Amino acid sequence: MTAKKSVKPRKKAPVAKHAQLKSSKPKNIFGRAVAWFKGRHIWQRIVLIIMAVVLFLTLLSSTIDALWIPTKNPNYGVSFSPAYAEELGVDWRANYLALLDGLQFKRYRLMSYWDRNEKVQGTYDFSEVDFQLNEAAKRGYKVSLSIGLRQPRWPECHQPGWASEQYDKDQAAWKASLYKYIEATVSRYKNHPAIESYQLENEAVNSWFGVCKDHERSRLREEFDLVKKIDPVHPIYMSLSDQHGFPAGTPVPDKYGFSVYRIVWNDKTPLHFYVTYPTPVWYHRARAAAIKLIKHRDVFIHELQIEPWGPKPTKELTIAEQDRSMNTKQIEENFLFARKIGKSDIYTWGAEWWYWRMTVLHDSKPWDRVKQELEQFPN
Repeated sequence: MTAKKSVKPRKKAPVAKHAQLKSSKPKNIFGRAVAWFKGRHIWQRIVLIIMAVVLFLTLLSSTIDALWIPTKNPNYGVSFSPAYAEELGVDWRANYLALLDGLQFKRYRLMSYWDRNEKVQGTYDFSEVDFQLNEAAKRGYKVSLSIGLRQPRWPECHQPGWASEQYDKDQAAWKASLYKYIEATVSRYKNHPAIESYQLENEAVNSWFGVCKDHERSRLREEFDLVKKIDPVHPIYMSLSDQHGFPAGTPVPDKYGFSVYRIVWNDKTPLHFYVTYPTPVWYHRARAAAIKLIKHRDVFIHELQIEPWGPKPTKELTIAEQDRSMNTKQIEENFLFARKIGKSDIYTWGAEWWYWRMTVLHDSKPWDRVKQELEQFPN
């Protein structure tokens, strides 16, 4: 009987190293992504996390904004500055009448510039304001009259040369002159049939924009009390200092206005470029709700950007450059954006530009797009 040979167990063939690695790889995309992420340096992980959070919040914000239902009954108004119309080189009276009869805005925010109405100290000439208010009254339209030192359009603080010199020499005398001018303005128009409200000191405490030396809040309180004493009937509105301002102090007006700008030229950093304001609809709605809750006052849009904001004065920009920050598509988007904020009273900003572009540059597209919006929502 033959002895059985002992059978030695066979050794398993060695598995190639690359095969081991291959088998250890995650089979799904998520697992591979996690493995890839874990293989990065710590600083790379931090950057990726920040980018992911920003992307998520941006998508979430855009989704929320898309869900808001636009107001169906906007009360569109328009700001108008004779000084800016003249700067663009157009007849300001023709520009204003075109707004009245061409676009047929029924609500206006008009200016009472100190430097145009009291060029000589103690001598008042309100003929420009008279013309604008009288023409509005003829058509049954209403006016919110801007009053005080700081009023819309550059340089913001529109004071005559003699007042600037007085400020440097005797600020108490300067303040008395300003109050006297405010008193003369309000006393003249408090019974005018076109007057609906006043807008006291445009973006009063804004210290980063405009050529203004005085931002004293105590002066604002004194001006507010002065106007209420002269005219206790008409409401006084005040605008917040920018798109992020919150009315923490006094005076407390009858209503607050805030601006809505979308695309502007940034020259406040070492690198200059166009920037879209990172202020979504929900941000404006939340701020309006907070003001209502804390200050017990309603909010309106006192400046809705419907004009370019470029690297140079608008009259020096080509049409192509103007269109980079404001074109018909952007006009449409800005109107929709404003209506989604949920406030009915919306004063547009750019009427002088629409008219200049139509009559001087022979391009009526901005004017026509605004007209289309007003025809869609007549009031």
